[in-house]
Amino acid sequence: MNLKNAILLAIACVLSVPAFAQGNILNAKTPDQMFEKTEEQIENDNDNPLPYGYVGDRDVLWSKSTWEVVDLDERVNFPMYYPVDTLNIGSDRRSLYDVVLKAVKNGEIDAIYSDSYFTEKIQLDDISAALVKTDTTDDGYRELNEGLPISDYNIETRRISAYDINAYHMRGYWYVDKRQGELKYRLLGFAPVSGDVNFLDDAQQEDIELFWVWFPGAREVLHKAKAFNRKNTSMPISFDHLLNSRRFNGTIYREDNVQGDRQVKEYISNNAMMQLYESNRIKERIRDLEQDLWNY
Repeated sequence: MNLKNAILLAIACVLSVPAFAQGNILNAKTPDQMFEKTEEQIENDNDNPLPYGYVGDRDVLWSKSTWEVVDLDERVNFPMYYPVDTLNIGSDRRSLYDVVLKAVKNGEIDAIYSDSYFTEKIQLDDISAALVKTDTTDDGYRELNEGLPISDYNIETRRISAYDINAYHMRGYWYVDKRQGELKYRLLGFAPVSGDVNFLDDAQQEDIELFWVWFPGAREVLHKAKAFNRKNTSMPISFDHLLNSRRFNGTIYREDNVQGDRQVKEYISNNAMMQLYESNRIKERIRDLEQDLWNY
């Protein structure tokens, strides 16, 4: 085998690996076999999250924590938001919120937290008031006033769904690895953000964080779930890959600082443009640090 054939064979092997993401779609004899892997695929499947390398405390020359808001109205962030309607789409595609919520309910993600410092574990039952709204219709109140039991169809239940998620808050850790001499980023956690379930129709309400997920502990779940790749549908990417490689656009709204990690809006108030400038200044200061390492 000459060098040209060897190179072509290697490229073919590399390109054939992502094809497994489509399951058995080209060989299916019935619709239910489309996304089932064959025995050969299962045997050869060693697709796991890329493990993090060990980083010792002495290897970190400099570090900074940042908090970002990822607006789901931005096109680059759409893979985290869609699909919001799961009735007319296959079970292999779900939004990031649906993936996380299902994993929490099933116990695949064993803990969620109340804040971005991950000091207090909570359960879904603890935040049920923020996720579910139960109300009674006028006919239900009429039945209640007449001393009758309230009919089930007179009780309205509204749950926070993927459609209601407006953004994600991300907490990350920037650090300089002195062994490799480069600036790196490690995502620590994220939180879905939505409006108050009691006032979802009010456009003026302030968004709230529902819960925080410790990202390193959720990587296995996020690696199995695939996000849509609009450039090549035969090669979907996992949510783990999407988040680790920062394939999203975020705006910094907080950094660790001496004033108790205060937010940008706390010292620049009522001026959205200046807040954005401040966010970009923080981001550029972090990026410039790596370039400054090599200036003598």
